Amino acid sequence: MKTLAHRSAATVPQPDHPYKVMALYKFASLPDAESLKAPLAAFCCGRGIKGTLILAPEGINGTVAGTPEAIDALADYLFADGPFGTRLAGAEVKYSFADTAPFLRMKVRLKPEIVTLRAPQVDPNRQVGTYVEPEDWNGLIERNDVVLVDTRNDYEVGLGTFQRALDPHTANFTEFKDYVAKNLDPARDKKVAMFCTGGIRCEKASSYLLSQGFEEVFHLKGGILKYLEVVPETESRFAGECFVFDERVSVGHGLEPGTATLCRACRHPLTEADRQSEHFHEGVSCPHCIGESEKHAAAAERQRQMELARARGTAHLGDDAAHTAARRKSEKQAQAERSRKANGG
Repeated sequence: MKTLAHRSAATVPQPDHPYKVMALYKFASLPDAESLKAPLAAFCCGRGIKGTLILAPEGINGTVAGTPEAIDALADYLFADGPFGTRLAGAEVKYSFADTAPFLRMKVRLKPEIVTLRAPQVDPNRQVGTYVEPEDWNGLIERNDVVLVDTRNDYEVGLGTFQRALDPHTANFTEFKDYVAKNLDPARDKKVAMFCTGGIRCEKASSYLLSQGFEEVFHLKGGILKYLEVVPETESRFAGECFVFDERVSVGHGLEPGTATLCRACRHPLTEADRQSEHFHEGVSCPHCIGESEKHAAAAERQRQMELARARGTAHLGDDAAHTAARRKSEKQAQAERSRKANGG
């Protein structure tokens, strides 16, 4: 019997792109996570699927890409026919498409948590906040009695966020607990709404707030990615682009690849303004890592090796994917600029 998640894999529209991207997570009891790791890795590698999947006793999380046929087969393996049985039924699954391979290799990792918060009292399988469908999100966050919090890290927020959202300025998710302790008060903040990239961080964040005595906690079902997929751009309250953890770097409305690129020295996402900075040097440095000379030296050597490889007519690992993605972004930016000028912008 095929699960609902599998049927969505089979029926989702298949645009004319060679790569299908699957992002998924599910909090579920997987005490046998260690024994599931090797078979899952073998299944993916045998079908040319690349990306990262994290297994933990509390569930699964990750993003992978491959041919549409390979990703549909993986959906069968995870949700219907494989060793997971029905434990991943109802997983949060999102599909998108790409012209170039978003990942360079396949990794299946075993970790204590599928998203690290280090709060033992938190159990999303037992208690989470109230899910809000993307179509209902605007109405909620426009209310004056709702505190809106972005649970993502600072470099993600810098590319785009919802209007009126509070930025916790965290470098990693474990710092979110400190932000809550210092900035939110259950006696004052009666209604708190939260969002993240795909929904997984909010599962734990909402469970954590409820454990701390907050009464009404809401979170965006499917995260920003689902919102950008289903809410028309004309009605959107999301400004900017959404950072994603692959070579696409960011996506916009309709989950189309965005214009952000990645600093190859510090891995910080870069806007057009960042790339115009005097501190930006392709493959070497950016405004976010200008004082980190060790990273610059390593990045400069990597850039030199890539240029030597291109001069020899050979490919350096990661060179093709990164430069193809950068070229496509450049073409997209040029097209947008031509369109703006043609319309008198």
